[in-house]
Amino acid sequence: MDELEQYDLGAQRFYSSQRIKSLPISSWDISGHFFDKCCLGSKDISMVLQLASAHKWTAKLELNKALLHEEQVIIVTDAQLRIVHASYNMTDMNGYTPQEVIGRTPKMFQGEATSKNTRKQISSAIQRKSPFEAVILNYRKDGSTYNCRIKAEPLFNESGEVVHFIAYEKEVA
Repeated sequence: MDELEQYDLGAQRFYSSQRIKSLPISSWDISGHFFDKCCLGSKDISMVLQLASAHKWTAKLELNKALLHEEQVIIVTDAQLRIVHASYNMTDMNGYTPQEVIGRTPKMFQGEATSKNTRKQISSAIQRKSPFEAVILNYRKDGSTYNCRIKAEPLFNESGEVVHFIAYEKEVA
């Protein structure tokens, strides 16, 4: 906070020597970043809700909490596990943009050091159409690794068919 106060004092000294008068913008810069995150998050939430409506999902999702408050990445796949939506904040976690992963499967994030046992547990849960939670070693776009906590669940339509899967992901230590 001391840095912000010093910035404001410096800005005040500068602007007082100028003919134009303006407000210090340091607080606008900080809130601007948060505002951008909220706008992008709201856009992602809107897109996921459109998918939910179009495919008549029966699940009640807490997208605001996951995306905006807990800063989790949200990935939605179709029933064949092809990614149909990835939230804007995925780039911060693994370097991929949402556009780069659409149409691919989440296996694209796995590699040689990814645990085969964890892969089997996830695959088994998907085949059983059950929710699961796991921590898996994933690979970023640049090839470096990170531990990713995944909470996922199948999404059923009104006829009881699995139409999508949704995963909430976050890098963990």
